[in-house]
Amino acid sequence: MPRKIRVAAGGVVYHVLNRAVGRADLFHKPSDYAAFEKILAQSNERLAVPVLAYCLMPNHWHLVLWPRKDGDLSKFMRWLTVTHAQRHHAHYKAVGTGPVYQGRFKSFPVQDDRHLLIVCRYVERNPLRANLVSRAEAWMWSSLHQRRMGHPSPFLLAEEDWPLQRPADWLQWVNRPQTAKEEAAVVQSIRRGRPFGEDAWQRQTARRLSLLASLNPTHRAPRKTKKS
Repeated sequence: MPRKIRVAAGGVVYHVLNRAVGRADLFHKPSDYAAFEKILAQSNERLAVPVLAYCLMPNHWHLVLWPRKDGDLSKFMRWLTVTHAQRHHAHYKAVGTGPVYQGRFKSFPVQDDRHLLIVCRYVERNPLRANLVSRAEAWMWSSLHQRRMGHPSPFLLAEEDWPLQRPADWLQWVNRPQTAKEEAAVVQSIRRGRPFGEDAWQRQTARRLSLLASLNPTHRAPRKTKKS
């Protein structure tokens, strides 16, 4: 049976995530990370989709994308992941050994206000949260490091083209711990594909993008048994 076409409206910011199959590593050495960044830039040259933030981790990656037209997100991600998988297999002489990714990418819409800043902060904090570095900007394979070092490729990162302005103390803000409530809310959106934003926007967006099921409680209440 063919897969159901994923609804991906233009003009909406999305957090996008994918992982390696079987909890394996996607990136084994610096050149693997650099190769993915190159493919990400090439994807943007083919189909301009602003990359607002990203972070590449050993066995997964996060992207924050702002597609402009309906369907652009799926087109962009299809070329990115297929090209990366093909080049990964060719490089490691692993053609025919099975998939690189655990499945299709996960994504959820993000309201382009403070909720977008929370998501970008979550993405760029990943290596710090995983204790891979002592400062988030020290992780080379992220948008935070690229901007900190200056002059990233215009095809890799959107600089001027942003829905809102990042705070002047962004670097300090990213390095400060997020609250457990903030982290839990982002993780819940990742797991369920739930729109991330104010309640009214969340409901409206879920209805418009056929994501109402993502708003349902994770667990159903147990059925009441009839008294005998």
